Amino acid sequence: MAFATYKPKQFNLSGLSGISDETLEMHFTLYEGYVTNTNELNERVAELVRGGKVDDERTIVFSELKRRLGFEYNGMILHEYYFENMKKQGGGDAAGEFRSAVEEAYGGYENWKADFTAVGMMRGIGWAICYQDPTSGTPVNVWVDEHHVNNLAGYTPLLVMDVWEHAFLRDYAPAEKGKYIDSFFSNINWTAVEKRIEDSRQLVTSR
Repeated sequence: MAFATYKPKQFNLSGLSGISDETLEMHFTLYEGYVTNTNELNERVAELVRGGKVDDERTIVFSELKRRLGFEYNGMILHEYYFENMKKQGGGDAAGEFRSAVEEAYGGYENWKADFTAVGMMRGIGWAICYQDPTSGTPVNVWVDEHHVNNLAGYTPLLVMDVWEHAFLRDYAPAEKGKYIDSFFSNINWTAVEKRIEDSRQLVTSR
C-alpha cells in the first residue's frame, strides 16, 4: 500500500509590501513541516495497514494518526493557496468574474471586503477564506479554525488569508492584526483568484 508523496512547492514572494522576507522565510519553513508531517503520517498509516493493525483495540495509534492527518494535510494545502494568491506589486481591487460574483452576493465589493476583513479579525487562530458554493456559485466568507475545523466540504477556495499569529507577529504587534490584513490586500494576486473562480465554473454548472 502506498499513498501519494508530496513535495514542498517553491514561492518567489520576496519584496512583498508590509510582509517581511524574514516572516516569509519562517513561514515557508513552517509550511515545509506540514508537507513532511503529511508524508510521515501517510507512511505510518500504510505500515499499520500492511501489518494488519488497523483494528487493534489495544492501541489508539491508528485512530490518532488518522485524526491528525486532516490537520497536517490541510495545513499544507491552505498554505499553498495562501502563498499562491499573493505576489510582489499585487493588490488593487478585484476585477472580472470574482468582483461581479461578490458584488452580486454582498451588494457591493466594499461590503464583501468589509465582511472578509471582519472574518480575519475574529479572535482565534485560523484562516479567513472566501469560498465558492459548489451548488449556487455564490462566494461566501468563512472562518476556518486551525486548518480543519469548519472547512466546508466541496467548496472551492478562491481567496485564502492566513491569520495565525505566525503570519504577522514578526512585522506587527499582536493588536495590529488589522495592519497585517491591509498588507495582505496590498499583495493579493487577483489573477490567481480569477483563475480559481474560472476553473471552478465547470464544477458549479455540472451539479
